[in-house]
Amino acid sequence: MKKSIKAALLSALIYPGVGHFFLKKYKHCIVFLVAFTVPLFFIVSEIITKAQYIVDQINKGVIPLNVPAISQALNDSMAGNNPQELNIKIYVLIIIWLLSVIDAYRNG
Repeated sequence: MKKSIKAALLSALIYPGVGHFFLKKYKHCIVFLVAFTVPLFFIVSEIITKAQYIVDQINKGVIPLNVPAISQALNDSMAGNNPQELNIKIYVLIIIWLLSVIDAYRNG
C-alpha cells in the first residue's frame, strides 16, 4: 500500500494528524491535532455539563426517574441553548477531519 493511502487512512480512521505523524510531517501533525482537539474539548465539556445538570435534577427529585421525563429534560436543555452553535462546532470538526485526510494523502 502506498504511503499516501496509509497516511490518509490513519488520519481518517484513528485521529486527524496521525497520518502526518506517519509521514514525519510533525508541524502539520501538531496543527491538525490541536485544531481538532480544541473544538472537541468544548463540545464534550458542554455535553457533560448538560448531562450533569440533569443528573443533579434527578437526584434532587425535580425530574422523575423515567425515560419520558429524562428525554423531555434533555430536549428542554438543548432548546435553552442555541442548538445551532453545537451544530456549527460539529461541522467544524468534520471539516478539520476531512482537511486532515486530504492533506495527509497529498503529502504522502
